[in-house]
Amino acid sequence: MSEGLVVKTMEQYMAEGKQPEILFWVGSAGSYDDRAKKISRAFARILNKANVEFAVLGAEESNTGDVAKRAGNEFLFQMQAMMNIELLNGYEIKRIVTCDPHSFNTLKNEYPSLGGNYDVVHHTEYIKELLDSGRLSVEGETYKEKRITFHDPCYLGRANSVFDAPREVLKKTNASLVEMKRHRKTALCCGAGGAQMFKEPEKGDMDINVMRTKDALETQPDIIATGCPYCNTMMTDGIKAHEKEESVTVLDVAELIANSL
Repeated sequence: MSEGLVVKTMEQYMAEGKQPEILFWVGSAGSYDDRAKKISRAFARILNKANVEFAVLGAEESNTGDVAKRAGNEFLFQMQAMMNIELLNGYEIKRIVTCDPHSFNTLKNEYPSLGGNYDVVHHTEYIKELLDSGRLSVEGETYKEKRITFHDPCYLGRANSVFDAPREVLKKTNASLVEMKRHRKTALCCGAGGAQMFKEPEKGDMDINVMRTKDALETQPDIIATGCPYCNTMMTDGIKAHEKEESVTVLDVAELIANSL
């Protein structure tokens, strides 16, 4: 990670005989997808600004196995999960923060039965913690009076009932938060979940991401905010399909806060 960011690996912490406050689980999208890398860097900037002692696994991090499980390959999922659990337990990891709701859901709900018990937090929840405790403050001018609508990622909202944290964090930007008709528990999927991201959609009247972006555009937003790298990709593609790239931007909650520091 560039931009003068301080990012240490667990290996480095172990060599120093120290434990970080949190492990930042970057995830596959945040590691390899060029757009999602910007979200990872934005979150790292926030952690640096708040003086959080955090670590990443670096080259030791492997996919959580979420995609394999959703696609029906339980055997591959368990292989990937056990490999990660062995590594995490070896480092005595207690708390994990991730920008990816898919990793969040898998680590939090599916790893315990395989021996991986951790306090797993989504990055919007952690940013709220930092703001509430006074470790982080935002200037609140960059997005003042901009219209922002928040898309609830499935594995954050419906699957884990995290609805308030991202909204409370967004309010700190002094933007005008406008809700889509389908939001919170009734929010529509962006079209990427359940390993659908990696295949072409079935025939139908409209692609799911185009339909979901239509929901968002009905609120006449300046910005569509997301809390998931996959949702970000799908909504960005939706904006292109609606030919609104010039007037509407898709940004992660972490990017909105990092730009407001």
